Order: sequence, then C-alpha cells, then structure tokens
Amino acid sequence: MDYLYQPYTTNRVSTVAHKGMVATSQPLASQAGLDILKQGGNAIDAAIATAATLTVVEPTSNGIGGDAFALVWTKNKLYGLNGSGHAPSSLSIQELKKRGYDEIPKFGFVPVTVPGVPGAWAELSKRFGKLPFKDVLAPAIQYAKEGFPISPVLGKFWNSAVEKYKETLKGEEFQHWFDTFSPNGRAPRVGEHWSSQGHADTLRKIADTKAEDFYHGELADKIEQFSIKHEGFIRKEDLQNYQPEWVDPISVNYRGYDVWEIPPNGQGIVALSALNLLKGFKIEEKEAVDTYHKQIEAMKLAFADGQKFVAEPSHMEFDYQNLLDDQYASERRKLISEKALTPEPGQPPKGGTVYLATADEEGNMVSFIQSNYMGFGSGLVVPGTGIALQNRGHNFSLDENHANALAGNKRSYHTIIPGFLTKGDDPVGPFGVMGGFMQPQGHLQVAMNTIDFHLNPQAALDAPRWQWMENKTVWVEPSFPSHVAEALARKGHKIEVQLETGAFGRGQIIWRDKHTGTLFGGTESRTDGTISAY
Repeated sequence: MDYLYQPYTTNRVSTVAHKGMVATSQPLASQAGLDILKQGGNAIDAAIATAATLTVVEPTSNGIGGDAFALVWTKNKLYGLNGSGHAPSSLSIQELKKRGYDEIPKFGFVPVTVPGVPGAWAELSKRFGKLPFKDVLAPAIQYAKEGFPISPVLGKFWNSAVEKYKETLKGEEFQHWFDTFSPNGRAPRVGEHWSSQGHADTLRKIADTKAEDFYHGELADKIEQFSIKHEGFIRKEDLQNYQPEWVDPISVNYRGYDVWEIPPNGQGIVALSALNLLKGFKIEEKEAVDTYHKQIEAMKLAFADGQKFVAEPSHMEFDYQNLLDDQYASERRKLISEKALTPEPGQPPKGGTVYLATADEEGNMVSFIQSNYMGFGSGLVVPGTGIALQNRGHNFSLDENHANALAGNKRSYHTIIPGFLTKGDDPVGPFGVMGGFMQPQGHLQVAMNTIDFHLNPQAALDAPRWQWMENKTVWVEPSFPSHVAEALARKGHKIEVQLETGAFGRGQIIWRDKHTGTLFGGTESRTDGTISAY
C-alpha cells in the first residue's frame, strides 16, 4: 500500500490517525461519532451515532424515514446488512392504474415504502455494538433539541429544496414538511440555527425502545393515521412485518484486490460488473483518453444489465452472481470498441443520500449509507414527529413483466450502496460515493484511482469525475481535462460540462495500513465533508 504515503498536488492531503476515525459529509456528525469512540464505543457504535446525527444535521439527504445499508468488518470477517424496506402490502400495479397513474410519482404517499433506518441502527447495535443504544443516539437527540447552525453546502441544498417544493407540493398532506423544514416560509440561512423538537422526541423513543416504538408502538400508529387520512398505502402491519436482513457481501477480484458490495436489491453489482469488464484491459495511465473511454463503455454495459435484471433477488430470473460470471464478462467486453456505443442489456447465463465510514483501534471498520432518496424524500413529514418519509418506491416499474415490477411486500431496485476493499485476508477499508445513479460510477472511479493509479484517499476523491447519463451522454466536471473531453467527443461521446458539482456524488474513504495499523482518510471536497480522528 505504498500509495498511502505518496504526495499529491492538491490543496488537501489525507488525514492520518491511529486510534479512531470518522469520515462523513457533516463536521458535527463526524465529531459525534468520534465522541462515541472516545467514550469507549467501537466503530459500529460510532457509525450509528454519526448516522443518527446526520438525520438532524443533513436532512436534505437522509432521515429517520429512509433506508440504510452497511458493510461491517469485525472479528476478521465482513458482514452485510440490508436495511431497505418493502412496499406496503396493499400497494400494487392494478391499484395504481385504478387510481389513474401511468407512472409512479416522485412525491406523496404512493412512493412511500417502509423505513429501514431505525431498524438498521438497532440491529447493528444489538449484534456488534459495545455501548448502550441510548448513549449512542444521545448526540443526535441533543442536536435535534438544541439546534445547530446551518453549514454552507447544506444551506444551498436546503434552499433549493424549499424553492422546488413550493412549486411542486400543493396538497394539504405536504404542509407538515413546510412546517418542519421552512417554519419561517423559507429555508434556514447559512449560519442560522435550526432545531426540531419532534425529531428529538422521535429519536428518544427510538433510543429508549431500541426502535420497537417505530415499528410496533406510538410512532407506528402516527405513521398509519397520517397515511389513512391522506389515502396512503402504508399501515402499521407493514411496519410490524419489517426486519433488516443480514446478507453475504458480494465481490470481484480486481487486480489483486477484492472489491465488496451489498448484493441486490442494491445496485452495487453494477460497479462490480463494470470492474469485471475492465480487469480484462491493460490500463496504465489515468489521464488517457482510452482509459476514460473504456471506463465509460464498461459502465454503460453494466448499467444496461443492472436496470433490466436487478431487483429483489426472489424476483430475478437468475442468480445475481451470474452477472459477475467471467465468461459473460468476456463476451460483453468484446462490445467495447473505439467508438461510443448505445448500451443494450445482454443475456447472462441462467441460473439525496449520506455516506459515512468509521474505524477504531480494535480493527473494526464500517461502511454505512442511508437515504430518503431525492433529497428530502416524499415531501411528507409525519405530524409532530420530524419523520420525513422516503419515496424509494419511485424506483419500481409499472411494467408487470419487469424484474423490478411493483408489488406489495417487495423491495425496489435500490441506489444506495456501501463499498469495502480487502486484499487477501486483510481489510483495506470502507469507501463510498453517495448520489443516486452516480454511486456505482463513483465506486468504480474511486476504486480505480486507488488500485490502478495509486492515489492516496484524499487524491482519489478529489480527482475530477464523470457520470454517464443515458445513451451516449456523459457529464464531466468543470475541472475535467478539456483535451480529454474533446477527444472523447471525437469517439462519439456526447460530452456535457456540468457546473453543479453536487451531480457527481460525495464520497468518503478510510484505509488501514496492515503493517502499522495507521488509518488514512479522505473526505469530500464537494460538500461540507470532514474527518474527525484521534
């Protein structure tokens, strides 16, 4: 891992520490996680504390009413937790068509699925935590009750959401969102304080009952009552039937490193599929036209397969591992030529988000991600609770023949994905890049920046990014090399410079040096990202 020590000509360098590290997009949240480590908690406790605090200090991207996934390295093994919720049992394609829908809306009760976040926190704490669950959630409760000042990037996205929702959300059911997040008729400004007593009370009930109240008690009753009042689908029974699922992580070996993801219903397999294609090419230079061209083409092919085939595993027509079959990758690789292609799915052999990373001196490491989807989610806040409900159901298809077709008690194709890197039997560490369908593309770019191009964690995140959008359209950041962009255009790519850096995801990395135990962290320069360490 010599790349950990290599200097890089950016304004920021990797953070280095030994006892503990927390990397995420909000300074207050990362500090909350570090405080838990210093109180004797482990990396799992720190991840939960950070995640809970993020629902308060970055509500533009996540909340109590969202979903979560985690990869946990502990006791010399990698564990996976799928904390995504299912569609309400009464929700169906037939019912939506009866109501006049020809597509699933983004806002309101139709796309609301069961929140998995509180259950995921409690499950992680129960299995691997050291401190009492109440202690771990205490920082988040304090911030919700006492308030906190708005940071610059947070303020920007909060204001954009309020202005958008003023134009979009017109029904009575959305008023509680405005009461909660724009109580003065506008978004809180940078430097102003915002608090939510309802959010604090909800977090306290979750803490006191280890999330039981959310799925079986008073909070579940309030969610049901709100849903019934506005002809929604979710009911208390749907909440009672929810349980996070422990899963076996999936991986591909890429040039001697194992890159790990959560299996479907998440889209982590898309990143692995693309890496599986790229490992068949000799790639030597980062800022080369051919390198970017092959990355983009591999990503297109992987997405084409993912968007056709990936769903909840029980609804896929074949074993999802078949998408990672080496022979299949060899056949798909032949489609990558010197010109940009319009991707089509193959036929495999039959058979708004926050990310955080934590590590402690015992060797535990956590890759954790949670989201309400599309920023604030459905635009619905359960009255008096601060619970912003997610709109993850928007990802379902209304095509009855599609693997991801809407059905009651089914989990949708999911965009949020945590990543983890190992080499042999040794953990390298957690990494992730949040941001909708940018996430597998960010994972690919960060993994290759590390493995192929030997960039240290901060440099791997700071490097200019690209994002394939559809057909031959590729967005690039303003800092992307112009001569490379022009050469890619000559290969048939439709290159568009995107001024909004938020479109390219926000990532975090923690690598551990196996020889010294030293931690090396990188955090996102495109947001209010920070690393707390000691």
